[in-house]
Amino acid sequence: MGKDTDVRTRVVLPLLMLLCLLQKGHAIWLSLPASGTKCVSEEIHNNVVVLADYVVISEDHTHATPTVSTKVTSPYGNTIHQKENVTHGQFAFTTHEAGNYLACFWVDGHNPGGGDISINIDWKTGIAAKDWESVARKEKIEGVELELRKLEGAVEAIHENLLYLKSREAEMRTVSETTNSRVAWFSIMSLGVCIAASLAQLWHLKRYFQKKKLI
Repeated sequence: MGKDTDVRTRVVLPLLMLLCLLQKGHAIWLSLPASGTKCVSEEIHNNVVVLADYVVISEDHTHATPTVSTKVTSPYGNTIHQKENVTHGQFAFTTHEAGNYLACFWVDGHNPGGGDISINIDWKTGIAAKDWESVARKEKIEGVELELRKLEGAVEAIHENLLYLKSREAEMRTVSETTNSRVAWFSIMSLGVCIAASLAQLWHLKRYFQKKKLI
């Protein structure tokens, strides 16, 4: 019994350490001014789960908690989440567009203290946003099996990220090659125009000197 426990410990601990490195979730603090907007963004590829919780933190306990408005948009400008006059909230979605997802926050006017306020955002994507407790209950797995499923999900996420980076690299290479080709053709055309202008000047000077009977 003791040996089995020791073996499980030696297996689970490295898995947990690897999962901690692979999971992509982070807490963000925003300080909102009395007027103006602050945004956070992240570049996310297609078919990725995103989960975020946000809450207003106020150090002024003599007044009611200030309220904010928030708006989350996709790379093409589609509104994914929008709330007004809230002190906390959550948004969750699966990306259908690859690109930069933007979450903006601003004070909507209900700020009795009148000063800056802080917002804590717990932003999770991919493997970190998955509800593993539900998965464990549904598939009746626990312990090492559950950690292996998490590791499998993390490996799949890494594979998808690599494919996304590969496609972006191909797009950038295509853009670079197209730009280089256009620059080359522009240089050739510029050189041709310069040569034509030089020949025209020589022809004009020659005719001028011939009329003046200098040559």
